[in-house]
Amino acid sequence: MAAPSAAPLALVMGDVDMVRALGIAGIQSAFFGFADDSARFSRHVRASLPWIDQWTRQPELVRALLELARSQPRAPVLFPQTDATLLLASRHRERLAEGLRLMLANPDLIEQLVDKGRFEALAARRELPVPRAQRLEPVVIKPLTRTPAWSGFAGSSKALRVLGREDFVAVWPRLARLRTGLLAQQLIPGPESRIESYHVYVDASGAIAGEFTGRKIRTFPRDYGQSTAVEVVPLRDVAALGRDVVARLGLTGVAKLDFKRDDRGRLHLLEINPRFNLWHHPGAVAGVNLPALVYADLTGRERPPAAQSPRSVRWCDPLQDLRAAHADGLAPLAWLRWALGCEAVCGLAWEDPLPFLRGRLWPAVWRRATGPAVRVARRAGARPTGP
Repeated sequence: MAAPSAAPLALVMGDVDMVRALGIAGIQSAFFGFADDSARFSRHVRASLPWIDQWTRQPELVRALLELARSQPRAPVLFPQTDATLLLASRHRERLAEGLRLMLANPDLIEQLVDKGRFEALAARRELPVPRAQRLEPVVIKPLTRTPAWSGFAGSSKALRVLGREDFVAVWPRLARLRTGLLAQQLIPGPESRIESYHVYVDASGAIAGEFTGRKIRTFPRDYGQSTAVEVVPLRDVAALGRDVVARLGLTGVAKLDFKRDDRGRLHLLEINPRFNLWHHPGAVAGVNLPALVYADLTGRERPPAAQSPRSVRWCDPLQDLRAAHADGLAPLAWLRWALGCEAVCGLAWEDPLPFLRGRLWPAVWRRATGPAVRVARRAGARPTGP
């Protein structure tokens, strides 16, 4: 539990990039995440909640969040950063509002945006530029909601590419065993670097309080993987289309709209995530701190200035992006020169280095150093030891 704070805490249910974005604005956080998450080492984190599974122990997690909130003289501001935490916050919003401040979109709209099947129907009704699933080849297979079952099947990949009937027949027996709904969507050809995004915070009055655009640079795995390098850059057509989609949906709160640009330059809407995300760290460095704007509105403080023309900013997750760069054929030295030019780095800042050094680098070094010993111990039938 946290010692009482003079200013309301931000209760982050996500990762170190959200903690960092808030820290840039001088906002202290309480953190909920995995027990070994690097965010727990940040100088901006005043308290950490123990890990409670978000899918199977929701009532217990809600009680823990409220218990922390009641220990504070001022209600903390909740920042959900994953589909699971967003759904928990939305479905329990009335109970959580007893001790927390929340900025969430309409509950039914959240359900439709998170569930890929319902989003497809919503997009058809609102005539959004979403790829259609009109034929079988080629397509990508996506889970309706990213559940532990999908992660166990596909790892960190967000989708599965199926190029034809033979591919589908080969993979179907494994897909059929998953206890989660699936959606087949038309494939938009091209690398992940063609995915461009619009990021926005629409306040309770329906006005845009802050916005910026960006594109992916690399992901790992290379296809449909998690972002390892991104950049905030001005993209006028992405911003214009993003504003149009947000207006059609009547969406409020924060959102990320992912588009993919095809060979003809046309933009196709892939998904809408009405929650906080890693992009808010480079966005804050670029001059548009969406989490800080939300915090100001919910606590009655003056909004920080939001740049009308955000500067270009590159972000990377070094340990993961090194693997992604290797998969792309980029030499380590060339990657290092590129990475040193990044204005935002996951978990690493000169004034807050411990999330990277203790939370990311040291565990990676330990695993590499003890890997051979662990393998030898296992072959010998002994139980490996270590911290």
